[in-house]
Amino acid sequence: FQKAAMAEWARDGELERVRRRFRQEAEALWRAPGSTEIETITEDRKKSEKPLPRVNVHSVFWILASVVVTYYAEFFKAMKESVQEGSSSFFLGSVLWIVCLSVALYCIIYLEWYCGIGDYDAKYPALVPITIITFLAAAVCYNITFWPVWSFFTPFLLFTQFMGLVMFISLLG
Repeated sequence: FQKAAMAEWARDGELERVRRRFRQEAEALWRAPGSTEIETITEDRKKSEKPLPRVNVHSVFWILASVVVTYYAEFFKAMKESVQEGSSSFFLGSVLWIVCLSVALYCIIYLEWYCGIGDYDAKYPALVPITIITFLAAAVCYNITFWPVWSFFTPFLLFTQFMGLVMFISLLG
């Protein structure tokens, strides 16, 4: 049965067409990755893709949730009381938060917007881990500071505030 099918393919020229197609695909794969055909395909694909809208339901939800938490949990009152008490964990968390924001703003404003380096993670691989570590340390300090005020709700309230801030910043650019 297999020999008969192969013989029929050879008579119809189907076998030769399949061989030619596989040869062309193999040659395309062996070409250099910087070939012009591949570049034009990816450029056309990038042009046809629409950018995601900045304002979406997800962003609006987190921003509104952050505003509600700020109002009902009396967030600024709790911060003011922590400053008046001289809470060392609040001050340490604030310093770490400033370091985290400084590195993030350096990446976004200076490297990406001013210098035009879109993939700053590849060029400066230490920046992202530094930002993450300082953020996590600041989050721990803030949780320690506000635990007496909000108890087990503290991580949820602080996470909501953080997401609201992130979504607000994403609206800017």
